[in-house]
Amino acid sequence: MLDELGMLFSYIEKPSASKDDYLRAIDEENCLGKRSGKTRRLTYRYLMELYSLDSKSVLFRTLRYFWARDEVGRPLLALLCAYARDPLFRSTAPYILKLPRRALMERPPLEDFIDSQEPGRFSKATLKSVAQNVSSSWTKSGHLNGRVKKVRAHPTPTPGSVSYALLLGYLTGARGQGLFRTEYIKLLDCPRDKAIELAEEASRKGWITFKRVGDVIEVLFPNLINQQEQEWLREQG
Repeated sequence: MLDELGMLFSYIEKPSASKDDYLRAIDEENCLGKRSGKTRRLTYRYLMELYSLDSKSVLFRTLRYFWARDEVGRPLLALLCAYARDPLFRSTAPYILKLPRRALMERPPLEDFIDSQEPGRFSKATLKSVAQNVSSSWTKSGHLNGRVKKVRAHPTPTPGSVSYALLLGYLTGARGQGLFRTEYIKLLDCPRDKAIELAEEASRKGWITFKRVGDVIEVLFPNLINQQEQEWLREQG
């Protein structure tokens, strides 16, 4: 739902907007141009499930932060947030990421892979729909290319998307060098040296704090994680 997310953010420019603000914009003001009230409410629900639409959530708050600063990185920013929140979408990552570059991505094997994760959960019709939606999402992010025949491609990592991936890794407990080995960095199809280069660029822009002395790396997010969240992270560590 990359297009809908972009339209919503363009309509509501205030980062501190509440869930009620987003619901009102989608349902009452129909900012996404949906035909019926049912479709508007479903769209709100899907967007909320994928991205939370809650400024109190660090995942959503930082998504909006980087979205406003890194236009090229928006497809990967949306992918990272959806990956962190949606177990079904997340479960398809191993299948997509293992495909060699330019390899054809066919829907039936993807359906079989999805079914193998939780055998019998979905009907054949639902499996087909899920596989179509999943392949569309991976196409939007740049991991696949093509309309009818989709082939494995590589997305374009950016300072913002790398920063967001590092932050997501930080929230799960990774630190130092380990931040560049998380599942979130792997999603970007980005070699470690390139990821470090982009993190340094983000640091120069003031988005994150990146320090490296020899093999020692420190990445901090002083503008993105508030004191209460930082204290919670310390307790979890």
